[in-house]
Amino acid sequence: MTVRKFYQIPKNYLLLVAGLVWFAAGVNIIRIGITASDRNWSPLAVAAALAVFGLFYGLIFHRLIQKHTVRITGYDQSRIHILRFFDVKSYCIMAGMMTFGIFLRQSDLWPPHCIRTFYTGLGASLLMAGAGFLVNFILEQRGCRDKDSVETAGL
Repeated sequence: MTVRKFYQIPKNYLLLVAGLVWFAAGVNIIRIGITASDRNWSPLAVAAALAVFGLFYGLIFHRLIQKHTVRITGYDQSRIHILRFFDVKSYCIMAGMMTFGIFLRQSDLWPPHCIRTFYTGLGASLLMAGAGFLVNFILEQRGCRDKDSVETAGL
């Protein structure tokens, strides 16, 4: 089976696709979070959302941006299928997180104000990851990123 050329894009544009997908996911998750509860934000809820943001971005998404940027820019081919901005493991993790999130919201195991706090922090970290990919795309377009370095945008 041959891959249709229509679905192939220049490899450095995969960073743009990743940035837009992560950014859109972040907007959607923040929207779900904010609308989950009409309770006022307490200082504790704000601190908890910031902690969720820090944990997810600092421990997971920052490294993920680096890993995927190195993988994408390391492809030998000049044109790559548009869905290869993720690897198989990342698609599986994403599907698992979506399934767990839907289950959590539908099961009423967590009160709405906890979902709001968690989803707002998670969504903000997804937005930041999207921004990191977009910065790496811009740096790659300008030829500013060092090809031998695993360091990427330090957002």
